[in-house]
Amino acid sequence: MKLTQATAVVLQALGRGTRHGFDILDETDLPSGTVYPILRRLEREGFASGHWEEVSIAQNEQRPPRRYYKLTAAGRALLVTALERHAVARPLLPRRRLRPARS
Repeated sequence: MKLTQATAVVLQALGRGTRHGFDILDETDLPSGTVYPILRRLEREGFASGHWEEVSIAQNEQRPPRRYYKLTAAGRALLVTALERHAVARPLLPRRRLRPARS
């Protein structure tokens, strides 16, 4: 797998626990056109596993179902390698908090 800095940042976000795509987008500030191909590649190559949430959960929250990703053992080893190779990996941003609209 090509260990770009963007891949290292996505691995770092996944290293914090199971995440869905929007969490990773918010945490890394990378565009979706970068994050989702990386997630698919990590999953295809066995470095991450993904699963869809129950449709009923999404329906209750009136949104589309989310796909959750987590690192496999091989992915955790790749994270160590990625952080060694990209010692100055882009720092993860604090999660953005949505504010209610002003009335």
